[in-house]
Amino acid sequence: MTLNSVLLPVSEPPPPPPPPLRAVDESAAPILRESSMSRRGAFVALSYMACAVLLVMFNKAALSSYNFPCANVITLSQMISSTCFLYTMRRWRIISFTNGEAHKSGLVPPQTVLLTLPLSLAYLLYMLATMECVRGVNVPMYTMLRRTTVVFTMSVEYLMTRQKYSFPIVGSVAMIVFGAIVAGARDLSFDVYGYIMVFIANMTTAIYLATINRTSKTSGLNSFGLMWCHGIVCGPILLFWTYIHGDLELTMNFPYLHSLGFQIVMLFSCILAFFLNYCIFLNTTLNSALTQTMCGNLKDLFTIGLGWLLFGGLPFNMLNVIGQALGFLGSSFYAYCKLKGK
Repeated sequence: MTLNSVLLPVSEPPPPPPPPLRAVDESAAPILRESSMSRRGAFVALSYMACAVLLVMFNKAALSSYNFPCANVITLSQMISSTCFLYTMRRWRIISFTNGEAHKSGLVPPQTVLLTLPLSLAYLLYMLATMECVRGVNVPMYTMLRRTTVVFTMSVEYLMTRQKYSFPIVGSVAMIVFGAIVAGARDLSFDVYGYIMVFIANMTTAIYLATINRTSKTSGLNSFGLMWCHGIVCGPILLFWTYIHGDLELTMNFPYLHSLGFQIVMLFSCILAFFLNYCIFLNTTLNSALTQTMCGNLKDLFTIGLGWLLFGGLPFNMLNVIGQALGFLGSSFYAYCKLKGK
């Protein structure tokens, strides 16, 4: 078996040669539109949603079924496991960290890691803001406010790349936001600190997703290389964070720590987190940051349904059902527009 036959896909393939230039009437030039989604892009988007839903189920099992008190430790375990997976596969020459030739050292040079620092810090801020805003906002309002991330993503993409969207795309986003407002209409409450933290989480999420594609081009790293730098930068910071908050001590005293069932749940959680992060990077580079955000909204609907079947205890009212239906229709309409290239 040759080396190329075992390499995993890392990012979008090299673009074909450009077609011959021809005169274009600028006055008749169409508005910039989203390119149509390829079969590979659609497969990556579906893979992301499948991994995300399953990861939520395993995390829910660890936190609720086993009453594990330290969500930060789960995140840290996932990050350490992903870094170990990447190191092993790179040493075995299964993957590469770059779009072109491999680095001479085999890993990523420190100067390249510094180029990815804004991306890693954006993710770290998003993660910390998300954990903080859940404390001050109830779950229905949190879900509603988090779905407005699509608006932040569109704004950040326009500011960074001048990306414009067609009317059907904007309409699908408006439908999702309106559905989120309807779903949380009966739970409207006002907590200034909680609302500020949610919108900070939305902004950092949008910056994180919009920065992935640009960082990949400027650093020369593929999806695996970005994930490696992500773990190298964020891992030590998160380890220090869990230590000063006493989460590591709580984990060592956890009564089910040596339970086989709990260890299996944690194992699958770490594996799914690795594939989920890979799909996020690949989905953002193959499709767009907005597509990644829309996939996140769409997978929430499947998460809610599967969570209700497995864990129960999910209250529904008519406004909630109508809002969820509007969100599903908006996400489906966006997928249709992407597939048709509208």
